[in-house]
Amino acid sequence: MTLQTRIPTFRRSPTVLITGGAGFIGSHLCDSLLQRGNRVICLDNLFTGSVDNIRPLLNHPNFRFIEHDVREPIELGGEIDRIYSLACPASPRHYQKDPIGTMKTCVLGTINLLELARLKGARVLQASTSEVYGDPEVHPQPESYLGNVNPIGPRACYDEGKRAAETLMFDYHRTHGTEIKVARIFNTYGPRMLENDGRVVSNFIVQALRGEPITIYGGGTQTRSFCFVDDLVRGLQLLMESPPSVTGPCNLGNPHEVTIEAIARKVLTYTGSASALRFEALPKDDPKRRKPGIDTAVRLLGWRPRVALNDGLQATIAYFALQIAGETPSLVPTIARRRTDRTARNQMKVVDPSL
Repeated sequence: MTLQTRIPTFRRSPTVLITGGAGFIGSHLCDSLLQRGNRVICLDNLFTGSVDNIRPLLNHPNFRFIEHDVREPIELGGEIDRIYSLACPASPRHYQKDPIGTMKTCVLGTINLLELARLKGARVLQASTSEVYGDPEVHPQPESYLGNVNPIGPRACYDEGKRAAETLMFDYHRTHGTEIKVARIFNTYGPRMLENDGRVVSNFIVQALRGEPITIYGGGTQTRSFCFVDDLVRGLQLLMESPPSVTGPCNLGNPHEVTIEAIARKVLTYTGSASALRFEALPKDDPKRRKPGIDTAVRLLGWRPRVALNDGLQATIAYFALQIAGETPSLVPTIARRRTDRTARNQMKVVDPSL
């Protein structure tokens, strides 16, 4: 298979539908695709997404926002070339708030998008998750690992919902010839995460900036691998525009593994906070270790994460500091805008290495 190192250029500007496009990852993807000259339709029910994330785009001639729930049938006129399926609450705090609704989003939403893809002849990318591996017994996790998921636990609505969405993608591919891509996304962080997201990075940063105790669930020895959002968005686009034979699943994440306590201490250092560490019981079925095997992404997409954890954390802290101060962060508050040397600027050109 030929190494995929850059995103192909269309003969005309493609029309791209992004469900969950007003969310954390989705809004960054909207930015990037518009910068590349795409026409973007952002569809979101605003359950965890926010119009604030896309507000500067609302007057863009190639951008359209539709408030809609993917659990309901989707009817859109005109051509659609690409569909990114990102609509689903991704943090336990939010997906456990309405577990039945979460499962419906994963299953009914995926069916509705696949039917739209059939009608339009569009290629569709499913944003799956590392949670399909559950509390893994294989480390790091390759795409071939079938996982260790508790199908009746409190996280199952999301874990099993995403597994079901992957099943639907491949069944439509085998049955109808639908062009599909499945990305398994590992822990992602960066600007536009919600303050009340409930995930590690946003929790630690917000608590540190407010001088509150840093809450660590478990002993802090459990590990995660954190990928900055710019790296992920680049990986999603490379996967979407890879040859039709590349269906995935494809892990997208940063293989740099770090303990939860180490992340907390980095946040304390970069914020200058005097917050104490507070340890609480580990939630049920919370994974002890998480690290992606990214050989598939390297081999088929030419993709590797570029943003160092220290740089990404400082950019994310700067974003939350502005939010907490009541200021409006920049539309694209990426690290690239915080660096001035040529080498760093080249490193942060995350959409197309040829730029």
